[in-house]
Amino acid sequence: MGLRIAVTGWTGQVVRAMLERVPAGVEVIALRRPELDLADHRTIAPALRSARPDVIVNAAAYTAVDQADSEPALAMRINGSAAGEAARAATILGIPVIQLSTDYVFDGNLDRPYREEDATGPISAYGASKLAGEQAVAAATANYAVLRTAWIYSPFGKNFVKTMLRLAETHDEVAVVADQHGCPTSALDIADAVFAVARNLVARADDATLRGVFHMSATGEAAWADVAEAIFAERERHGGKPVAVKRIASSDYPTPARRPANSRLDCSKLAARHGVALPAWRSSLAVCVGRLLKDQE
Repeated sequence: MGLRIAVTGWTGQVVRAMLERVPAGVEVIALRRPELDLADHRTIAPALRSARPDVIVNAAAYTAVDQADSEPALAMRINGSAAGEAARAATILGIPVIQLSTDYVFDGNLDRPYREEDATGPISAYGASKLAGEQAVAAATANYAVLRTAWIYSPFGKNFVKTMLRLAETHDEVAVVADQHGCPTSALDIADAVFAVARNLVARADDATLRGVFHMSATGEAAWADVAEAIFAERERHGGKPVAVKRIASSDYPTPARRPANSRLDCSKLAARHGVALPAWRSSLAVCVGRLLKDQE
């Protein structure tokens, strides 16, 4: 079936991945400023209405985690109340909305992967704003899927993988935090999953089990230091010089905003309800590193 998806944003990693991975029979309309500005709520409903979509994907966000601590009101406006405005527009249009969210809605203190029903407790302004967005969507419509993901990387924009490859050019050793655990997730894999969820929501409009909150990250888990080692190993496999990883504690690398020590997400609900499971993180990471190194040639 043909599917028309309106997605907020233009330059973000997930939106760029969606534009690259559009499957047959799907049209993606990426809405950007000034036509749609999440900081200016007056623009949201008209822009979405004019796109005439079958599904809305709210992928745009205020993602500067550390800066959000000094601009909490702006982060809340973009990530929180604007998400509710997009969901209200979806309600008026009679269509589903997919809201992208984050592991940062949790405090990171659990000793196992987080499940959807676990208590939230953000420890940063960014996390609080994303949780507010989830709540605003749920208050505006029952026809929604919140997809929480984590540790996003891609060939686009700024991310951990690109930072490590840049540091490898000039360093023989790089210090990387080893006491934060999660799962690096490719934006390209996220894009594929979003398309699958969107199809399900439209095709099974009355199936309440497809609605609600879902966790969506790559298969497996790692510490940031493990990810760095995998990046450097793949780079070396492509002919790069060896780079060592110095494993450090979060306290050795202080940041304005606190990060959850445990960002692991249990994604079994997404697999059971939507039939969607993302690939293992090592395989997707290797593909991304290889692509970035090829682009450097």
